Amino acid sequence: MIRVPKKDIFRQRTVEVTVFLLFAFAIVAAKLYVLQVVHGPQARLAAENQHSIYQKIFPSRGEIFLTDRDTDELLPVAVNIKKYLVYAVPPEIKDATGTAEKLEPILGMAATDILPKLLQADRKYVPIKKQLTEEEQQRLKGSELAGIYLDSEDSRFYPQQNLLSQVVGFYGYKGNAKAGLYGLERYFEKDLAGQAGELHEEKDTNGAWIFGSDRRITPAQDGTNLILTVDKNIQFKAESVLKDTVAKHGADSGSVIVVDPKTGAVLAMANYPDFNPNEYNKTEDPKVFMNDATMGNYEPGSVFKPLTMAAAIDEGKVTPDTTYEDTGTVVIDNYPIKNSDLKAHGTQTMTQVLELSLNTGAIFAKDQIGNAEFFKYVKKFGFGKETGIELPEMVGNLDNLKADIKVNYATASFGQGISVTPIQMIQAFTALANEGKMMRPFIVKAEVSANGKTKLTEPKVVEQVVSAKTANMVTAMLVNVVENGHGKKAGVPGYYIAGKTGTAQVPKKDGRGYEPNNNIGSFIGYGPVENPRFLMLVRINHPRDVTFAESTAAPAFGELAQFILNYYHIPPTRK
Repeated sequence: MIRVPKKDIFRQRTVEVTVFLLFAFAIVAAKLYVLQVVHGPQARLAAENQHSIYQKIFPSRGEIFLTDRDTDELLPVAVNIKKYLVYAVPPEIKDATGTAEKLEPILGMAATDILPKLLQADRKYVPIKKQLTEEEQQRLKGSELAGIYLDSEDSRFYPQQNLLSQVVGFYGYKGNAKAGLYGLERYFEKDLAGQAGELHEEKDTNGAWIFGSDRRITPAQDGTNLILTVDKNIQFKAESVLKDTVAKHGADSGSVIVVDPKTGAVLAMANYPDFNPNEYNKTEDPKVFMNDATMGNYEPGSVFKPLTMAAAIDEGKVTPDTTYEDTGTVVIDNYPIKNSDLKAHGTQTMTQVLELSLNTGAIFAKDQIGNAEFFKYVKKFGFGKETGIELPEMVGNLDNLKADIKVNYATASFGQGISVTPIQMIQAFTALANEGKMMRPFIVKAEVSANGKTKLTEPKVVEQVVSAKTANMVTAMLVNVVENGHGKKAGVPGYYIAGKTGTAQVPKKDGRGYEPNNNIGSFIGYGPVENPRFLMLVRINHPRDVTFAESTAAPAFGELAQFILNYYHIPPTRK
């Protein structure tokens, strides 16, 4: 047997060990490279997250207020209040089943619903129940359960309940997040919400801040407060009168808008039925959330006739004393159009056209300027587009006037075949009450930021739609409507009021004709005519007991007008 020298054996083993060590070192080096270079950022972040805390700082939502003319005090209609919630820190809970069973009678929740929340051992904050009652809070405070804590959060509260409900809207859940829904809460969501801040700090294993470690705070910016132009006393009265009128006539619903015609500031905006935004989830029909004053498209009917007359007068084609022969019917392309009373009245002036609300007379006035010029004035009066009020709004529908179909223009002259919104009608009539200047309606008097900076809303003239002379002529004609025509029940003793009734048919849903025994009664007017302090529209939808607006909307207008004149301490101007 050949013996290998011991020296060679030692050399061979040394080589083997060296190769093994080099190979092992290479593996370790490779792993260190992957860990430190390839996955280094992630590893550092993971290590940092074990003792770094990032916490969102929530801002307070902006609040909404009404004004009081007499005291200048603000009446809150949307505010924030503290609501308590209970949450768990699962790592601190040793007996999850026992804790769930003890919480069951305290919170009024099934232990089977609570237990899964307590078993989330990898989380340090698990909400169990929000908006605790006072009784639940007290019971929980006395329980002293390990790992169960009370906390508070801002909750939206509407102290005036149903008052101005569709205008204010509400703050609720949109998917999994909360946001403003409907009304001002929706329109001003970004401003009301503010901006969240952030807290970043280092904590030890016990959750305490490490003294001297990095701590960064980005402060939250609280939301903007809104101060409305709405006067609380006029609003209260408007809602009361509207509710009584809808009930009296068995109507489906109704709306009231009151503005200052010289500025466009909204003094009241009411809808009925209304709802309590604190309990919006109990409302059976979500349609009640809609603000019909700005979103309710409808065919206005005869309240549109003064605008047709204003256009014809402004173009110099008619005067209040211009006459025509009323035969009771106008036939256009084999389509007969009749007066609402189905009568022929013989020779009538343009003033009498408004007094008696003659459809044939509105067609006559429109024909004097032609379809193209008439359409131009319809658009000048603001129809077919948004008014710009700080609320969600519809724009109506003027599609029937986009093609030169004679019968469509004829019916549009007395407010049928086109659709508008109440706020558009109000904006248009500011021109008649304000010497031809049409004012943009607005409902926010001021926006007050968290740092106290105030942004006031300035009145805006949209356009000089007609001349001051034309506006004053039409105003005088509308006084005659209240004095001698269908608007008598809208009058107020001791004052001259200008206004017009309108009883409009309601189109069928399929667009073919109109619904039988269904109408919308409205009255729009302003006063005192020497110096108009208010412009108001009252709309009553589908009254069951009477047909014409002179018996529904007009009396409601008169009652509210009387209140406003007394409230403003305006002395009578006539005997």
